[in-house]
Amino acid sequence: MLELILVGTIGVGAFAIWNGMSTYNRLMSLDERCTTAFADVDALLKHRHDLIPGLVQTVKGVVGQENRFLDTIVYAITETAHASNADTRLEAEQNLGNTINNVISEISKIPEMKTSSHFVDLRNSFKDVENRITAARRYYNNTVEEHNSTLRQFPANIIGAKFRLDKRDAYNLGVERIFKDEAVQMQF
Repeated sequence: MLELILVGTIGVGAFAIWNGMSTYNRLMSLDERCTTAFADVDALLKHRHDLIPGLVQTVKGVVGQENRFLDTIVYAITETAHASNADTRLEAEQNLGNTINNVISEISKIPEMKTSSHFVDLRNSFKDVENRITAARRYYNNTVEEHNSTLRQFPANIIGAKFRLDKRDAYNLGVERIFKDEAVQMQF
């Protein structure tokens, strides 16, 4: 009888250790996936930043020194460069995206821009990068949701607290931006 109790105790202890290690490994894996997914979003945001000088040059080349367009872009870029933490950077990136969308929408109305193949290509590049940012952000938010829900479950809540794993925040860039082409005009 004593042997049976001893074997049962060892079995329960081994199961608890195995379950704890398994939960720890899962939490570390989810944490790493969140970090990688965030890096993917960050890389796409940097790619968007790389497209901005082309937009500025196109506006200068076709419209001339149209200061209201250029000033809003420069101000939005400056905000992202001076963001001191994740929250202010998130807000600055959201403002930059909205600014780019507004500028492209406004300069699309200028007749010279409608015929500029360079501008059309640039607008398509921005549309592509915005779509890719949206997809990467969704993946990141899904991994964050899985990470956070796992941290709320037992025994992950205990193990997560012991190893100081915190809940992560979703990455929200505001209303999803879609660059719309001008509607096709029908003539009868």
